[in-house]
Amino acid sequence: MTENPKHVLDTTETPQKPSKVAKTIGDPSDDEEEPHQQQSDSGIGPQSMSQNPKIQRYLIAIEYIGTRFSGSQQQLNCRTVVGVLQEAFHKFVGQPVSIFCSSRTDAGVHALSNVCHVDVERISKRKPGEVLPPHEPAVVKKAVNHFLQKNEGDIMVVDVRSVSADFHARYKAQERMYFYRLLSGPECLSTFEKDRTWHVPEELNIQAMQEACKVLVGHHDFSSFRAAACQAKSPIRTLDELNVTEVLSTPYFPSVMERNQNDLALKEPHTATNISESNDNWVECFQNGTSPGFGIRKRHRSFVVTARARSFLYHQVRLLVGVLKSVGTGDLTVSNVERILNAKTVTAAPPMAPAHGLYLAHVKYDLP
Repeated sequence: MTENPKHVLDTTETPQKPSKVAKTIGDPSDDEEEPHQQQSDSGIGPQSMSQNPKIQRYLIAIEYIGTRFSGSQQQLNCRTVVGVLQEAFHKFVGQPVSIFCSSRTDAGVHALSNVCHVDVERISKRKPGEVLPPHEPAVVKKAVNHFLQKNEGDIMVVDVRSVSADFHARYKAQERMYFYRLLSGPECLSTFEKDRTWHVPEELNIQAMQEACKVLVGHHDFSSFRAAACQAKSPIRTLDELNVTEVLSTPYFPSVMERNQNDLALKEPHTATNISESNDNWVECFQNGTSPGFGIRKRHRSFVVTARARSFLYHQVRLLVGVLKSVGTGDLTVSNVERILNAKTVTAAPPMAPAHGLYLAHVKYDLP
């Protein structure tokens, strides 16, 4: 989740109290203060970046599996998202570059779309010193991905856009959205889901979780939902969205019944069963405890928590999910959630959710 530079990330697979956070070099979090109150990652204000017309600034959207990264921000002697990306760019353009992320993520946290910016001056490799016109974004995407795939293959550029020299990936971000995945059920977690979700053996009450979301969404003092090491000047945040949705478990493959229904639908379209109905059928199977057959894994129920805001406090999303999970299992009530929020201390909250279920889903900008 988002954090503040100088804290170590929790890489254990079990929830931990957020107060037990050691210090490290580059912490993975959004900086929560307003842009005009901060300085950029390089120590230079966002408006004082180079205006050299020969240098092109690119906005880059990246996806990555956070399991083998020690967070997004560069750290000494650690494999990080920024470090790997800078190395790929170096191989592409032939000179070192500095990359700045919109959102910092902890070790183990994944990204469907994190956004960075980088300044590139295209120098001729045949005639050193000769400056050439900037590369087209499509060329940048293809070339950088070529070098990234020669690495571990757990990070990829998904989009590139040319932007003005004063466009800052972090300060220009208008909104950030996170997903958190939970799988519910007594069955052991599938190998395919390892380090991709939080497995909760108990059944989760989604209705109770949704009621708890209503308490937490909006403009609040979120002191109970930030780690003790958080350096943000204010705990006040506006949580624009917080909800829980039940979705199909992944990886999803059709059952015999669903394949037969599909064959029938091709012949008689009015008999088609939609995905929602298929999921309802499976949930009923889960609740009845029936087995799908020998050698066929019984699916878990799958839930996604969505959190959306301009910025988040250090470990805020994982602490919110920890509370929602406790409500879902019946360990907490909705009135308990109100008490925790009003307590204004992180010691009132249950352990936060582990890092590996968290995904940075989207960073919103006002782009032309």
